Amino acid sequence: MSVQDMLQEMIDGLTDSLADAAKHDRGNSAAGTRVRKTMQSVKNGAQTIRIQVQNDKNSR
Repeated sequence: MSVQDMLQEMIDGLTDSLADAAKHDRGNSAAGTRVRKTMQSVKNGAQTIRIQVQNDKNSR
C-alpha cells in the first residue's frame, strides 16, 4: 500500500470519528470509547507511515 493510501485511510477514519466525538462531547461514554479506539488506530498507522517513509528515503 502506498504512503498516500495509508494517509488517506487515516484521514477517512478521523473524519468518520467526528460524529462520535460530538456524541462524546454531549456525554456519551460509549462514543468516547470509539474515539479512543480510532485514535489508537491512527497512532499505529502514523508509526507505520513513518517507518515506510524512512525506508523509502534510505533506499533511494
